[in-house]
Amino acid sequence: MKKSLVPLLLLFFLISCGNDDEELTPVEEPTSEICMAPTAIQTSAIEINSTTLSWSNSNATATYSIEYGLKGFTQGSGTTVTSNETSTTIAGLDADTEYDVYVKAICGANDESDAASVLSFKTAPPRVIAEFLPNLSDLNLFSGDLNSLTPSQYAFEYNLITPLFSDYSSKQRIVALPEGTKITPNGEGMPDFPENTLIAKTFFYNIDDRDTSLGKTIIETRILLKKNGLWETGDYIWNDDQTEAVLDNSGSEVPITYIDSEGDTQNVNYKIPSGFDCAECHVIADVAAPLGPKLRNLNANNQLQDLIANSYLEMIDVSSITPLPKWDDATFSIEERARAYMDVNCASCHIDGGSCENNSILRLPYELDFSTTKILDRIVEIDERMQFYVPDFSMPQIGTTMIHIEGYELVREYLDSL
Repeated sequence: MKKSLVPLLLLFFLISCGNDDEELTPVEEPTSEICMAPTAIQTSAIEINSTTLSWSNSNATATYSIEYGLKGFTQGSGTTVTSNETSTTIAGLDADTEYDVYVKAICGANDESDAASVLSFKTAPPRVIAEFLPNLSDLNLFSGDLNSLTPSQYAFEYNLITPLFSDYSSKQRIVALPEGTKITPNGEGMPDFPENTLIAKTFFYNIDDRDTSLGKTIIETRILLKKNGLWETGDYIWNDDQTEAVLDNSGSEVPITYIDSEGDTQNVNYKIPSGFDCAECHVIADVAAPLGPKLRNLNANNQLQDLIANSYLEMIDVSSITPLPKWDDATFSIEERARAYMDVNCASCHIDGGSCENNSILRLPYELDFSTTKILDRIVEIDERMQFYVPDFSMPQIGTTMIHIEGYELVREYLDSL
């Protein structure tokens, strides 16, 4: 019996030893993928009432939770939307408003990432409304506080080489064009503006011309609107609090006190024109039109080039536009300066079709040949009507209540040279 067990034990030993050299496969511990928070969140295509968000994420599969609200809102109290893509569009927002947004990844039923760092953005301001609405603020012409006179991003400010004199007031001039349109050049004169263009001119006095940071007194904002191919006029009168301006074409007078650049206190009984007064200057040949922004009166300080570069003005050879002389620039001749001054301050009435067509032979557009202007024939009359202020007699009869001393001296010197 013992002999029979020996071979069996030997066989068992050999089999056991033969397995000693085989490697055992280790048992892998189960692992779970970490749900990573989105990164590189950014906005694009920010519109008046919407924006598009996009982000990056390294999770193999995930959906995303987007929570947004007014800037500074507490997470959990905002509006939440979901997306299966790494981008989404949020709509229904308020114009010109700051928002915060948080994005987090959802990797499973009970598995989500932390929210990515907050992203803040501001929606675009509302577009300018080219209508005569009751209040100036209704037109969306300015952004921020109305009295800051900060033009909407859909408008642009312009300056004239030789401006109209208006009782030493300061002026801001802006234009708002309909989306996707441009101004069309028309030689050196007044360009063609697209339908629904809005032109605004705001009149104000600095409290102290020596320190403009002290603020200003805003009086009126005159508006020109192009509707059905014709220009319409309207005037917005500012309230005493300087917080709003109301449409009012009746005309009035406003007493103003300010300190000029020499430190002297000046008092002005500023006259706001009525709708009829506006027509006296702006209606030529029975058609209302802008007066100031002729291309020749804009062609300074790269202004025309900038308008072209910003897609406000159609392409033109700017060198072909001869700038209007600056009335107080002594590098121009006395004749050039005086003719430019009379063009801006007098020619809208003293022109064929103007309000003075039938009661004066004077024709004062800058481009006219001197012999056509009849200035030489009316030297005495020009001098009499410019050297003193007499209502309904002095020139210009509308838009001023005093003599422009520097302007008169220029014209007087010119007349003496003839």
